Amino acid sequence: MGRGRVELRRIENKINRQVTFAKRRNGLLKKAYELSVLCDAEVAVIVFSSRGKLYEFCSGSSMMRTLERYQKCSYGGSESTIQAKENQLVQSSRQEYLKLKARLEALQRSQRNLLGEDLGSLSIKELDYLEKQLDMSLKEIRSTRTQQMLDQLTDLQRREQLLCEANKGLRRRLEESSHANGGQLWENSAHPAAQQPHGDGLFYPLECQPTPQIGYQPDQMPGTSVSTYMPAWLE
Repeated sequence: MGRGRVELRRIENKINRQVTFAKRRNGLLKKAYELSVLCDAEVAVIVFSSRGKLYEFCSGSSMMRTLERYQKCSYGGSESTIQAKENQLVQSSRQEYLKLKARLEALQRSQRNLLGEDLGSLSIKELDYLEKQLDMSLKEIRSTRTQQMLDQLTDLQRREQLLCEANKGLRRRLEESSHANGGQLWENSAHPAAQQPHGDGLFYPLECQPTPQIGYQPDQMPGTSVSTYMPAWLE
């Protein structure tokens, strides 16, 4: 009874996977050696394990020489293909450049027409289309200007309202301050004695007679050394 077919899929068991890798690797390298000996072929095998370890076999004198030969055989004969691809890329880039250049020229010509220049080469239909574009642009400009003016007017009205409220507040505070000052003046007039200055120990107010007395004073005591008699001026 023959062995059943092995399903080709990754071995989940780590130990079994390592054992299988070692067996198959040795068998692969052995088959490569047998092929090189039996058929006189130049064989090179490069194997990297899952951990990055390198295993290689080369029937020739050097692995590098075999790799160089492989590169010459693989890429040396496709130089014409590479050149063709480069030429195709250059051609497509040139076509894209020409398209962009033509578009730029059309935009510049349209800009000059909108400014009123180079109109002689335009047909009546093109002039009508240009006139419609200008009308639409003018309407859009006027609409934008009107909206900006309305926004500015709204902003000014809002500022005016804020200033009016601030003015009302200041006027209310001024009235309250005026009422407070009027009441204080009324209290001061009702109590005048409270406003008279008092001595602080250094200054004493003089008591002056209401009318000056000139000449002899009858209530003066006799025998005083200082006379208060003042002769009157006669005209």
